[in-house]
Amino acid sequence: ATVLQGVKSNYDTDLLRGIIDFVADLAGKRYGSDKDSDVSMRVIADHARATVFLIGDGVLPSNEGRGYVLRRIMRRAARHAKMLGFEEPMLYKAGGRVIEMMRESYPELEERADYIAKVTRNEEERFIQTLGNGLRILQEEVERLRRQGEKQIPGEVVFRLYDTFGFPVDLTADIVEAEGFILDEPGFQTCMEEQRRKAREHWKGSGEQTVEAVWREMVESGIHSEFCGYGSLEGFGKVQAIIKDGQRVKEARAGERVQIVCSQTPFYGESGGQAGDRGELTAGETRVRIEEAQKPLPDLIVHQGEITAGLLREDDTVELKVDGAARAATARNHTATHILQAVLIDILGDHVKQAGSLVTPERLRFDFTHFSAMTEEEITQVEQEVNRRIRENEAVASEEMEAEQAIKAGATALFGEKYGDRVRVVSVGDFSMELCGGTHTRAAGDIGLFKILQETGIAAGVRRIEAVTGEKAVEVIQHQQDAIERVAALIKSDPRQLENRLQKMIERQKEMERELESLRDKLNAERSGELLSNVREVSGVRYLATRVEGVDGKGLREFSDQVRDKLGSGVTILGCESGGKANLLVAVSKDLTDRLQAGRLIKELAAIVGGGGGGRPDLAQAGGSRPEKLDEALAAAENIIAQQLS
Repeated sequence: ATVLQGVKSNYDTDLLRGIIDFVADLAGKRYGSDKDSDVSMRVIADHARATVFLIGDGVLPSNEGRGYVLRRIMRRAARHAKMLGFEEPMLYKAGGRVIEMMRESYPELEERADYIAKVTRNEEERFIQTLGNGLRILQEEVERLRRQGEKQIPGEVVFRLYDTFGFPVDLTADIVEAEGFILDEPGFQTCMEEQRRKAREHWKGSGEQTVEAVWREMVESGIHSEFCGYGSLEGFGKVQAIIKDGQRVKEARAGERVQIVCSQTPFYGESGGQAGDRGELTAGETRVRIEEAQKPLPDLIVHQGEITAGLLREDDTVELKVDGAARAATARNHTATHILQAVLIDILGDHVKQAGSLVTPERLRFDFTHFSAMTEEEITQVEQEVNRRIRENEAVASEEMEAEQAIKAGATALFGEKYGDRVRVVSVGDFSMELCGGTHTRAAGDIGLFKILQETGIAAGVRRIEAVTGEKAVEVIQHQQDAIERVAALIKSDPRQLENRLQKMIERQKEMERELESLRDKLNAERSGELLSNVREVSGVRYLATRVEGVDGKGLREFSDQVRDKLGSGVTILGCESGGKANLLVAVSKDLTDRLQAGRLIKELAAIVGGGGGGRPDLAQAGGSRPEKLDEALAAAENIIAQQLS
């Protein structure tokens, strides 16, 4: 394009020059008049194009993979925007110009223009909040090292900027390079590795990272568990191993806590975000209460619980029974999670990707990628749509197929899961298809009811929805209805008119507060006028030192304004008792601050009431723990003023 268009560089071609000129107009500068500004305009133009196409392709800013590449691009552009003098987000505007120029060749960009602008602006605003603080810290470090004659930014500083302020390493490198500095990259990598090590130590889950050696040894010796619980809640198996206190044992008896591995089991082991089953294991007179089934390795299901009766030995044949009510509740929540994800994609956009989940008998939790908090309207819309899908009562089907075939068919893979060559695909009607090894309802209608409890943010670009289904959802709604009726009864209102009634009460309260404030001002004006009769003089300086009843620290400040206006040139010293403590305020008129300092006066007065304080030369406040000394402090004002004047 450069050769065909007869220009000097790529930045002068019609692919970029239109964006550069747009940025120049926004900045109020002329392209070509200043070398540094030209570089910033080129960076913004180039990065605006990349940002638009990446977001348009479904990438969201994050700290991993493609998302991190996008975040680095956007934050570098934001830094150059600041160098051009921009204090507010502007990359989204440059992105709008990109879409305008590319819409004929890429009409899909125009279709997603609003979405691209929202994602871009949201990321800009998030970074701008921390950019100033990060730049200040970096500049302070540069100045410190320069004074010491050093030229390398320590890895700890680079890591802090990365970890706390979101500065990509290459952005920090760009900034310090202009100052003649380099980065301690090995030191930075050491800090990163230390953070990863700590994360590994604290991470707990069903993955292989936390597998104990005992489980690995079992699998290597040929021990494994066959899951037979999709179609049944009961089954028989042979005890292959018993673990007590982290050690493999041959037998265990009543009162002992154990972990048991059986040849086959209907118990679902915790994995894929679904909590493990609970229930009972029996063998003759032996009873084991199973509190949770875990899956430390792909082919190993471990039953964790307590032997409540009898003796359990290796090689015993046992009967395993899953708690049916808990399994059914978990299934409702799991199927609802699949429906929820499909609905979120429909309503918020196909940028929504699962970022984690937890399904238990009590509730469900779903984490997903999204650039901003959901609005109340969006939350309501999602809840209504999920319930509509439930009422349609579409069948829930599952089948095994080749992993590649499943992905081609449009199945969604679950976050953090590893899959073999063959996978299980769970479908709800024709609107949800996911790779999933979990347990589900037979039809969507079995869920009954879906209720969102809350929507929150858990990380930059990641949102979380917590919800309940079935009986739990009914309980939540009943509790909310009961609360509404109790509040309505308290204010003697029809529940259907509660919102209007409360709104009127709030408006009336605000009106009364305004009236009260007005009355307080009038009262203070009258009282301040009366107190002027107590004004005295020392060394030619007028002063008022008095106690004010019925006010707190804030009221003392308001009252002092009234007194100062009437007193004119002089010193105002006010005291009050509030909350079992003494409060003091000193105000010195501007014409006297070269002779008297409010901060110095308050320091001596506060010492008498057992406290301390400070402030400006013309205004200072203090508190003390000895309110009984308040009158003594006010009486000492004359001598303290005289001493400072002399």
